[in-house]
Amino acid sequence: MRFNKKKFIYLISPLKIDKTFYRHLEHILKYKKVSFFQLRLKNEKFSKKLIIGKKIKIICKKFKVKFLINDDVYLAKKLNADGCHLGQNDMDINKAKKLIGNKIIGITCHNSIKLAKVALKNKADYLAFGAFYPTNTKKTKYRPSLAILKRARKLTNTPIVAIGGINSDNYKKLLLNKANLLAISGYIWKNKKLQPFEAIKKLK
Repeated sequence: MRFNKKKFIYLISPLKIDKTFYRHLEHILKYKKVSFFQLRLKNEKFSKKLIIGKKIKIICKKFKVKFLINDDVYLAKKLNADGCHLGQNDMDINKAKKLIGNKIIGITCHNSIKLAKVALKNKADYLAFGAFYPTNTKKTKYRPSLAILKRARKLTNTPIVAIGGINSDNYKKLLLNKANLLAISGYIWKNKKLQPFEAIKKLK
């Protein structure tokens, strides 16, 4: 899977999407730092996610950003998204591949090289590790050290995604330790000091 080193942001949606969201998303994607956008809506009905997903897909396509769905392979298939992100308790990657075909599938590996090796064996398109820093976006049990990024890099050239509490103060550490992509949500959408498009401009 090819990606542009300058476009190192893997943007994750807020849990609630209001009418202002789409305008903010356009402003953010214009900055050309985002490679992937993941729709992560835990508490919405499938029909609502479908409506939201169709709108986001159009914006992502306009800015040449890959559009992924969190957890829900059936939603990814219905939207004909670019791919899906799977946690350890979600659908098996091989079953997901049969459902959505030759699409991007990334796997959560928490803080485990063992899980990363399983994901690589199953030909995952990227490996996601985290949470590296404290985050309010989701409950986290796993806190890997930065060293896991370099260990994973020695195993593979498959893209590595770092996640968890990433902001303008700590993002460079992750890139310097071999992360290819930084999964970011709260810093952009819940930033009390900056608008979303202002927040992303701090990540140079």
